[in-house]
Amino acid sequence: MYADEGHNVLCADVDPDANLGLALGFSEEELAAITPISEMKELIRERTEADQFEKFFKINPKVDDLPDKLATEKNGVKLLLMGTVKTGGSGCVCPEHVMLKRILSHLIVGREDVVIMDMEAGLEHLARGTTDFMDQFIVVIEPGARSVQTYHSVVRLAADLGIHKVNVVANKVRDEQDEAFIRENIPEENLLGMIHYSGKVADADRRCASPYDMASDAVEEIRRIKEKIDTDRRN
Repeated sequence: MYADEGHNVLCADVDPDANLGLALGFSEEELAAITPISEMKELIRERTEADQFEKFFKINPKVDDLPDKLATEKNGVKLLLMGTVKTGGSGCVCPEHVMLKRILSHLIVGREDVVIMDMEAGLEHLARGTTDFMDQFIVVIEPGARSVQTYHSVVRLAADLGIHKVNVVANKVRDEQDEAFIRENIPEENLLGMIHYSGKVADADRRCASPYDMASDAVEEIRRIKEKIDTDRRN
């Protein structure tokens, strides 16, 4: 939607289970031809100046030119496949990790483009502080008690980071009972809207096609949610 409005849009796939490209309309063959940044060993060594044992390296490598150089474009949207660091231990600090973190920081605070980041599901990013510099969080939930509990957990963790604006989008809403459940459990001022279950979205997934091209009903609901987000951002 942002690309259709003439914005420069950059999507970064940070999920180890990388499949954002399929939702953007890339074919499986096109995605298989893209090398994730975390696997670009020569580039990482060049930018971090790591020694042969990777014991000494820069923690602030130059990265501002990389998103445009390494992104692949489809339907007006640039995709940046980040990849993941395949090393054991949560405290790993290695050239690959430094490179990915620097690029993410640049995307968040150093670009005027519309930047969409697909990160792995869960609350880990809040606990690790990966989501610094954000103005607000938008939590996508489903009509169920566990999803609502996740929303409350995000509110609590976001407050610890100094972020007190947490809004909600309800997804896969099937009927009036689901709608009533959402309204009973989510404050009206925090509810951006609802996306009803669409068989066309599931069909797009089976065909490895973009829902944007196949599920007009869902697209229109999301367009109204987007308009609320944009209005709030301008104000």
